[in-house]
Amino acid sequence: MNRPASKPVNLGFPASSPAYASIEAGEELPPDFPREFFEFTNPEDQFHQIIIDLTWVESDYSCAFGTGRCLGIDAQRPEVGCCSHGAFLTDDEDREQLRDAVQRMPKSFWELRPKDNQLSAAFADPSLVEPYLVWDELDDDEGNPEPALKTKVVDGACIFANRTHNPGCAIHQWALANGEDLTVVKPEVCWQLPLRRLEEWTTRADGQEILKTTITEYERRGWGEGGEDFDWYCTTAPSCHGGGEPLWRTHEQELVALIGRASYEVLVRHLSAREKARLAMGPHANEVFAVHPASAIARER
Repeated sequence: MNRPASKPVNLGFPASSPAYASIEAGEELPPDFPREFFEFTNPEDQFHQIIIDLTWVESDYSCAFGTGRCLGIDAQRPEVGCCSHGAFLTDDEDREQLRDAVQRMPKSFWELRPKDNQLSAAFADPSLVEPYLVWDELDDDEGNPEPALKTKVVDGACIFANRTHNPGCAIHQWALANGEDLTVVKPEVCWQLPLRRLEEWTTRADGQEILKTTITEYERRGWGEGGEDFDWYCTTAPSCHGGGEPLWRTHEQELVALIGRASYEVLVRHLSAREKARLAMGPHANEVFAVHPASAIARER
């Protein structure tokens, strides 16, 4: 009996890539699955449309950095999580906020803290680059490389990543211990994860130019072509889901920073209504709502 030839399964990445190997091993899930989006007008700006990936913000993803559940993007250095390459700063404000955090953060929180005299010299002389930063290059919107500051890489990871004493981000740990605003003390690229903000100016059918802001999952492809080279990535890893609380609650601070308080309140009203409907529907809810598959697997476990 001749059997029909089986079709290759598409895991979303080249078969030779680390991403493919991680998905095939079951450490994470393929990136392509149904998603729901909610679009509304910013109540404070009629020319600003906001689009929210409901499948992501309703997931119960929880960052596992600093725990055994974090396998790290580099299998040789799992203890440094996704901090292998350092963080690019977005602008002068980002740099000033990081400087303020460093000046206020006690030494005990930061394992790789530069010497006092190095920090003092840089803070006193605006022409000097802080000892935790280096100049590098980052592509602009047109793909052209331009100078950019990033956090220094020490022994294969960001200088702010603690390795032995309380592994994880020193700034993050200090902020949580002292009630600091993560969206102020951490570099922007760091506090936004696992959320991703995409912005696009577009012309409406009536000729009016409007801004569209999309909030979605910062999955592998968000890192560009380099994302497929990570040995593991967390947003579709069931081991990083099942935290019990939806991301729109646990990341209120970040969402407010990204879309504003008034828009966040619109989102909360919509999501609260969906939550009630889901509970009322019981087991049939998954037939109607596009649930993040990593959260679904974590809940089953």
